Amino acid sequence: MILTNRLRGFSVMVAASAFAAIAFSAQAQEIGESHLKAAHAAISAIHATDSFDSILPQAAAALKQQLIQQNPDMQELITQTVDENTLALASRRADLEKESALAYAKAFSEQNLNDIATFYNSEAGKKLIESGPIASRELVKAAEIWQNGIARDLAEQVGEKLKAVAGTKAPAAEGAAPETPKP
Repeated sequence: MILTNRLRGFSVMVAASAFAAIAFSAQAQEIGESHLKAAHAAISAIHATDSFDSILPQAAAALKQQLIQQNPDMQELITQTVDENTLALASRRADLEKESALAYAKAFSEQNLNDIATFYNSEAGKKLIESGPIASRELVKAAEIWQNGIARDLAEQVGEKLKAVAGTKAPAAEGAAPETPKP
């Protein structure tokens, strides 16, 4: 009986996965040129791929370092060759932009993407891109301070309440300051 239920559950899961795959591929085929254009605009507005700009230069620098370390007498040739090949590969950055646009087009409607691009190209959107990380860091700091204060106050209040109800036998809350014994 248990095995039958597991097999039935597994069959349902496989069927749902197949349906999702079909629906996903059908959705991918429905992405039009204007939808992709909206995705490119949104990606550009939010700087979604900017953090990947350093991948090729970092790979080139690492390769130069590795090759020069192995062949120090060929430093000039290695540097020139790696630089030439790096420049030749730079055009492949457009492939990442295409894949990014496709990913965003699958995740968002064309209207959503246009709205995103409009907002992030506005003064408020640009300010959010610029100052958002700073505000987020400050929010995390404030939340940590708040959390510590709440935990401290909760421990104190519960400790006082337990002490009042149970007398001096009340358990000390973890992290609360221990009472000094009375003479």
